[in-house]
Amino acid sequence: MANNDKAVEISTREFEETINNSKYKAIIVDFYAEWCMPCVMMAPVLEELASKFKTIKFVKINVDENSQLAGKFKISSIPCLVIFKKGKEIERIRGALPEEVLEDKIKKYAK
Repeated sequence: MANNDKAVEISTREFEETINNSKYKAIIVDFYAEWCMPCVMMAPVLEELASKFKTIKFVKINVDENSQLAGKFKISSIPCLVIFKKGKEIERIRGALPEEVLEDKIKKYAK
């Protein structure tokens, strides 16, 4: 398994196993696309947060390469962070946010 210092890109195949991983307090899935400028702006923010929160796993799903998965979760705008706990969706955060704002929104899941 990859270390948790980075937001690792996963595929549909790895998705179920990842969101059901009980090693972490929460799994944050970043649904993004390479052509999406707000997504590109969020990438370093997510990397920074991944290095701060060791109890949260950060992963990325490319919506163009995993369109069925994006459809299953009704991802209509990106970037869209979907937060899972024990395999269940518990929150969604849409749009590009400053690091401080995003950190405030997710720190409750690190406990």
